[in-house]
Formats: sequence, structure tokens, C-alpha cells
Amino acid sequence: MPLPDIKLETPRLGEPYLLTPGPLTTSYAVKEAMLRDWGSWDDDFRSMTYEMRTRLLDLLGGGKSAFDCVPMQGSGSFSVEAMLASFIPREGKALVLANGAYGLRSAQTLRYLGRDHIVLDKGDYLPPRGKEIAGILTDDPEITHVVAVHCETSSGILNPVEEISEVTYAAGRKLLIDSMSAFGAIELKASDIRYEAIVSSANKCIEGVPGFGFIIARKSELKAAKGNSHSLSLDVHAQWSHMNKTGQWRFTPPTHVVAAFLEALRAHEAEGGVASRGDRYTKNRDVLIAGMRELGFETLLKDRWLSPIIVTFFCPADKNFVFDTFYHSMKKKGFIIYPGKLTIVDSFRVGCIGQMDEHVMQQVVAAAKETLEEMNITNAAPPAIALEERAKLAA
Repeated sequence: MPLPDIKLETPRLGEPYLLTPGPLTTSYAVKEAMLRDWGSWDDDFRSMTYEMRTRLLDLLGGGKSAFDCVPMQGSGSFSVEAMLASFIPREGKALVLANGAYGLRSAQTLRYLGRDHIVLDKGDYLPPRGKEIAGILTDDPEITHVVAVHCETSSGILNPVEEISEVTYAAGRKLLIDSMSAFGAIELKASDIRYEAIVSSANKCIEGVPGFGFIIARKSELKAAKGNSHSLSLDVHAQWSHMNKTGQWRFTPPTHVVAAFLEALRAHEAEGGVASRGDRYTKNRDVLIAGMRELGFETLLKDRWLSPIIVTFFCPADKNFVFDTFYHSMKKKGFIIYPGKLTIVDSFRVGCIGQMDEHVMQQVVAAAKETLEEMNITNAAPPAIALEERAKLAA
């Protein structure tokens, strides 16, 4: 069916929409919450920290009483490193499940930490599956932990964490989940999926701003983590112990970011929680993909593995297509997209998360259509090699 004739609108406050997996487009209320200064030791801020931790635990649903929440200053990668260093003992060994840049980053982090590990690298197209994980765990009894990425944003693939969890614990091992780009929009109920810890960040599906991450871990693992960390500032046990004793962060907290995040958490609850947030993002994705495919674009992933977080599209084969030109034209129209991270073929990514709905995604498609016309491209179909590689690796 033909694309609707949509007049592009100017984003709020004259800002472009961030079609990325975070930082992302935030609400005016979240921005406004950062206008007040807070004392990091003050009772009011300690109450804010407590409310934030409690609200995050509430997102686990049933089974939350076995867990506690530990916020950590810094970007999401800081918190991933803190989780890996604190919960994998120095004599432990990890199996890292990788199908993109962020799984590989966990492996790189473990190399820096001096933790023994092996990597199951599935490339860009495929998820790790239970049978192959079970085989590796059977063959290598020294493995103590499995590290998995919930949503791999370098491709947009949604990994089967429930299946991964089942084989991990059937083999008597422990699971750590990097849910950086999925937590808050895709269920990770502790009553349904077993894990020792998950990690995420303020500027993802909760729709806050960058400045800290958080680890949600079993209290038993937090107690056992004492002395594991290589780092003073990234020691999850020390941060947890200090917070529970004093209500304060050990070192200067990002006070304004916490205030903004609390506002985002309240909005998340008002929207209907994890399920409703995920439904909105899924509708965003479906509208985006339908429109882009109408223009000839092809997704990297088959529908089965598409997440509602971010979608990777192959770049068109047309010789007139230059990504930088496409990028800057989309930006002028109010939309900042993401370059691709694939190693085989050229691609770009479009995020579905943040303060956006299906109507904004219709505008994104209209902007892409207009940009292709400006570039004198009549069809956005990818090169044959892109589809050949996808078919070969997905076979």
C-alpha cells in the first residue's frame, strides 16, 4: 500500500528525536526535574535514592524479595564491569555469549579483569541456543558463570534469555545478564527467569538521562561478592553495604540524574509498567519496519529475532546512496539515526525507544522517503551479498 502523505513536524523544544538505544529522547518533565540542586548527604536525597531502588526492584515482580538494587555512578559499561568483577570470583571462569559488539565488550572487560573466560561468538545474525550452551558447559566443568546480553543493540537481536537460563542452571552454573537496553520494556520477572544479577542504565527503557547504571542482584550474591572486585569505585558489595548502612552513595552521586530518573520511573508506572512500555515500543518497531520495507529497505534480522528496541537495516545497493548524506538529511528533518556495527555489509540502525509513538515513526519513514528522493534513489533494496550472508548465516 502507498505511504501516507505526512507533513513532518518539528520535535519538541526544537530538538531532534534520538533514534538510538540511549541516550534517547526524554520528556519535558524529566528534563525539568534537573533544574533543582540536591545535597548528596541530605535526607531528601537519601529518600530519593531509597525510592529509586525500591521502584526498580518492583519491576522484577514476584521473587523480588531475594534481590537488592545497587546504583553505580558512570555509564552502563561501568556497571557491566562492576557486575562482572564483583560476582565472578577471581578463580572463576565465564562463558560469554556474544552476537554483537556488547557481548564482545564483556569478553574484553574480562580480559582486563584477568578473569578466565571463553566466548561463544554467533556473529551478527543469530542468537546462542540452549543446546550448544549445554554442550559447552558439559565439556568444560571449570565454567562457573554464563554471561548473556538480553538485547544486543549492535544488531537489535533479542536473545532467548529464558532458554539460556534453563540450561545454565540445569548444569549447575550461574547466569549474569546484561539487560542494558531491554530492562523496563521486556519482562525479566525473577519468578519466571532465574539469574544471579542483571545490569541496566538510567538512559535506556526507563527513559531517563545518562549518568549512572544499576545492578539488581540476589542478596546472597551481594554478600558473597565481598573482596572480589579489582576496583575501589566499582565494588558492588562495598556500594551496597554502604548504601544499606547510611542511605548514601559512597562517592559523589549524579544528583540531577537521579532526580530525572525518579520522574521517569513515575511516568513508567503511570504508563502501565513494563508491559505497556514494551507494547508502545513494539508498535513503534512494527510501524517503522512496515514503512521502511515499503521503500525497499531490508532488515538484518528475520522477524523472529527482531527486538522492540532497535532495528538494523542494510544500506541500499544504489550507487547514489552515501550514508553520511542520508544521516545528515535525516538529522535536518529532525531525526538522528545510528550508524551500523556490522562487519560484513554496510548498515544503519533506528531506535524504537524513548519518548516516541507510532505517529513519530510514521514521520521517520516519511523523512526517509523524502531523503531517498533527494538522493535520486528509487529503491532502497540492499546488495545481493547482504541477503546472501543473512541467508547463509541464518540457515
